[in-house]
Amino acid sequence: MMRRQKATIYDIAKMAGVSIATVSMVLNKKDKNISEVTRQRILRIADELRYIPNNAAKILTSSKSGTLGVIVPDIVNPFFSYISRAVEDSANHSQYNVILCNSDNDIEKEHSYLKLLLSKQVDGVVLISGGNDTDGVEFLKQEAVPFVLVDRYIQGYENELGVYCDNQHGIMMGVDYLYSKGKRNIAFVNACDQSYVFQERHDGFISAMRKYGIFKENHVYVGELSLSGGMKITKEIIRQLDNIDAIFYCADIMALGGIKTLMRNNISVPGSIGVIGFDNIPLTEYIEPELTTISQPIYQMGITSSNMLIDYIHGKVEQKRIVFEPKLIVRGTA
Repeated sequence: MMRRQKATIYDIAKMAGVSIATVSMVLNKKDKNISEVTRQRILRIADELRYIPNNAAKILTSSKSGTLGVIVPDIVNPFFSYISRAVEDSANHSQYNVILCNSDNDIEKEHSYLKLLLSKQVDGVVLISGGNDTDGVEFLKQEAVPFVLVDRYIQGYENELGVYCDNQHGIMMGVDYLYSKGKRNIAFVNACDQSYVFQERHDGFISAMRKYGIFKENHVYVGELSLSGGMKITKEIIRQLDNIDAIFYCADIMALGGIKTLMRNNISVPGSIGVIGFDNIPLTEYIEPELTTISQPIYQMGITSSNMLIDYIHGKVEQKRIVFEPKLIVRGTA
């Protein structure tokens, strides 16, 4: 079966009875001086011909592809899917397309995707690294590709575009709340992830617990950043510790798995063990009891990172680093 020949702007111009320049202005949304009747006729014909823009030609004429790359560690994790959706929504509003890449927390895969995105001549990259990956950042800098770091802070790159949440403050806020509820034997579940964000959360927990004089080294656990990871590590906690009255999970996705394990073992939440998470992913409101959590403005972080990157591409950025303050959301688990 022969492939249908692609329509061109020449075909559209001929059918619409206008110049090629007029078609180009309409298709590139630079048509403020073109009548609405003409604009609609051109768009209708382009739709009928199933016209697909030639991205290579666009790059040659404007030096911009109108495309952003987004790299996330794990799109299955609702935190990353939600933030990706925000980036896409914002980018589309600014007439940019998005190429989404899932690195699976694999630095080599992340590097491969960076090379792929550059081969596609993206105008910039939103990078949520799967680790403290200085090589990837250096690669983008050497290739002079604009980028913004989101959520995952990379040490040594304080002066690069970045959108973050104050992780230590959020964790300390959660410990303060648990302490105010009479909790003294608090376990902490961190992620076995190389990114600095989880080191910050670990440090915040230790600092807050030591402030109250209740820190115990054997109450700190590490597991996989997933539902199953939360389930598995919670099994270890209830097997090894018999006096725990609260579990603080470094991420909601792990907390949801933890609650499932607790309930399967007939341990009431929050009656016997209080549970608190971190992130405030949308799912936290759809379980019963609803999850008490430290909320970071996930969608707003995605919107902000996209806008910041696009502004930087156009030479308009004013603030290169934004750190959002987390909030305690008290619900039913603690």
